[in-house]
This record gives sequence, structure tokens and C-alpha cells, in this order.
Amino acid sequence: MLTVVPVDQASWADLEAIFGDRGDPARCRCQYFKDTPAQWRAGTAEERAERFRAQTAEQATGLVAYLDGEPAGWCAVEPRPAYRRLLGSRLVWAGRDEDPADDGVWAITCFVTRKGFRRQGVSAALAKAAVGFARERGARAVEGYPMVVEAGQKLAWPAELFVGSRKIFADAGFAEVSRPTARRVVMRLTC
Repeated sequence: MLTVVPVDQASWADLEAIFGDRGDPARCRCQYFKDTPAQWRAGTAEERAERFRAQTAEQATGLVAYLDGEPAGWCAVEPRPAYRRLLGSRLVWAGRDEDPADDGVWAITCFVTRKGFRRQGVSAALAKAAVGFARERGARAVEGYPMVVEAGQKLAWPAELFVGSRKIFADAGFAEVSRPTARRVVMRLTC
């Protein structure tokens, strides 16, 4: 059974199990889009983990998925202005004319699925739940910035899909808004 709850209903131990202690999720802790490029370069994995812990303790900044009661995945979703790196990103704004700092638009920036729980619908469930989560908190729209992955296509690096795939967002009801690169799309769902 797959369930999804706001992060403030999950324990830090559950988040630690999902993010692990090595690899990109452990090093990032969903801080890449929150940091400026200079902050990212200067920061350490330990500092990012502490900021993530503080952020998730202060407010529900995302969702946690459980598969048969075990912590299985994470999805970061907050008002778009919470993600400083998005505000000036060409991957988000190419060909678009709207206010990047509109806090009525929420952004899904990251998925982490724990090893052993992949390919079981965890990210898909998180994407669907993120819409209701954002809507309940006043969002007018929810966006994602996923990768386009064709069948059999090789990934540039294993964690490349941390932003999700186009299919996950399409299956959750999101529509393509723009395609800033051949492999990156902006997907949006109006609440």
C-alpha cells in the first residue's frame, strides 16, 4: 500500500532513510534550487542536511511517500519564490512572460526514491499528491521542470531524473507549457 503525507507528519529518521548517506540525494538534500550558485559551491553536504532538517521542521516543504509502511520517497513542493535558482533560470523562463516571484504558483523541484522502492509508482504518487497539497495551501497553479526520456534512452548520470520525467507529470494531469531544451520541459497544472 502506498501512502503520501506532508513532511511534518514524517520523522527525521524516515527522511534520513530516504536520502541515505551517500550519492546525490545525500549531498543535495533538496538545496540546489534553494541556493544561489555561489551558496551551492561554498556549501557542504553537512550544512545542506542541517538546512533541510530546519526547513522541514519549520513547515511542510514537501511530501513523504510510504510503501507498506516503509519510508520510500520524497517530493519537494513549495511556492515558486522559495526556489531562488528557478527565478532566473533559462530552463524555466525561455519564451515565457510572467512574474517569476508569483507565490500563487508552486513548484515541484525534486523527487527522491529510496533504493529498493524504485519502479513501484512512488514518484507518480508523489506528483499527484503534490497538486492537492499545493491547492490546499492556496496555489493557483503547480509547475514541474521534468526531463523528456525516450524509451531505451541512456541518462547522462544516474540522478538526472531527480526533477522527474515528463510522463510522471503528464500522468498527474500536467500539460506542457514550454520546451526550453530538447530534453527539458515546463509542465503546469492549473488548480
